[in-house]
Amino acid sequence: MPQTETPASGATQPTKNRTHWLYMAVIAAVALGIVIGLVFPDFAVKLKPLGTGFVALITMMIQPVIFCTIILGVGSVASAAKVGKVGALALGYFLLMSTFALTIGLVVGNIVKPGSGLDLNEEVASAGAAQAEAGHGSTTEFLLGIIPDSLFSSLTSGDVLETLLVALLIGFALQQMGQTAKPILTVVEYAQKLVFRVLAMIMWAAPIGAFGAISAVVGETGFDALKSLAMLMVAFYVTCVLFVFGVLGTVLKVATGINIFSLFKYLAREFLLILATSSSESALPRLIAKMEHAGVDKTTVGIVVPTGYSFNLDGTAIYLTMATLFIAEAMGDPLRVGEQISLLVFMVIASKGAAGVTGAGLATLAGGLQSHRPDLVDGVGLIVGIDRFMSEARALTNFAGNSIATVLIGSWTDGLDRERLDRVLAGDLPFDERTMVDDDDDHTEHPAPVRA
Repeated sequence: MPQTETPASGATQPTKNRTHWLYMAVIAAVALGIVIGLVFPDFAVKLKPLGTGFVALITMMIQPVIFCTIILGVGSVASAAKVGKVGALALGYFLLMSTFALTIGLVVGNIVKPGSGLDLNEEVASAGAAQAEAGHGSTTEFLLGIIPDSLFSSLTSGDVLETLLVALLIGFALQQMGQTAKPILTVVEYAQKLVFRVLAMIMWAAPIGAFGAISAVVGETGFDALKSLAMLMVAFYVTCVLFVFGVLGTVLKVATGINIFSLFKYLAREFLLILATSSSESALPRLIAKMEHAGVDKTTVGIVVPTGYSFNLDGTAIYLTMATLFIAEAMGDPLRVGEQISLLVFMVIASKGAAGVTGAGLATLAGGLQSHRPDLVDGVGLIVGIDRFMSEARALTNFAGNSIATVLIGSWTDGLDRERLDRVLAGDLPFDERTMVDDDDDHTEHPAPVRA
């Protein structure tokens, strides 16, 4: 059994020690970045390219990771029924959780009314108009945008949904090829190992990226905007916490018996990475690797995680709800219940595919208001200053929702090795930070080859 280390991994212990210090360095970098941003704000703003560059390095690995993972997950099962069952259950679950998120956001927003008493000046109004210009787009454009220009451009376009579509098509094609597809699947599996190894190398730049990202946002924002809009920020963070631990934590415990704190402890480094970069997409490749290591089969991981990053946006749903109510209150034109529901349903649909893009929630908010209530667009400028801090809560909530969804759907579709998951969460089977994939002999517990 893969409980013991293989001879080839004799250097595993030193590597684990180094990665431990790596993430300690990320924490120190975040703290230092906050100090630099407060003390030397002008200099801190100039450090922004460090954070942008690191997120770009991670982002360039997203499409290859998703491409390989989905092909292996779909192409390695003998029946398309398995894929269809997982996909249908995932979409149904995402829709249900988004409804809960919207409802909680509406309730808290209507109770707290954080926008009351704020003023709208000309500078704020122009900022809102600029965001509306960036966020305007139709549902038709979104759907047509899923289709890539060519089969190969789906790997270089930067659009996760394009990669998802092409990988599914190739996966189903390999599935229909039967035994003749085995050599191709083997090549893709080795390609996946290579991609994860490159990603593990990139992670060593995480402290630099975290330092640059945090320094810049603190330098740009300072404490003035935080104080003036503290009510909205506090209400939003509290709502996200209530949703994650109250709703998602309860569902996870009741459905599987798994404690949400144990799962989050296993994913602690991913949460830290998201907190430092404000992008849930920066942790997507690691979530895929860790879910497979924890015993969720390749089919479930390959479908649920990439799909969830585009369609399971719980944090974004809460944000859009509360931000809309905030703006309407601040401008003295509160929305009726019917207007709230119709506008927010539209914006949640419009936000699909933008989960990992920092600031995409703000653009979606502005675009939705432009389409339904253009008289409120200028109010978007009220929250431009604190959107970066709210973006972190959105990203953390989205990531938490997708990690829990992967475990739940794996459990419901018999795609979860529960014994292995318990051992992983207990720390008996640590994740290999050096390769980010299990050794070959480790795959004997949940193999990727063709199965019924």
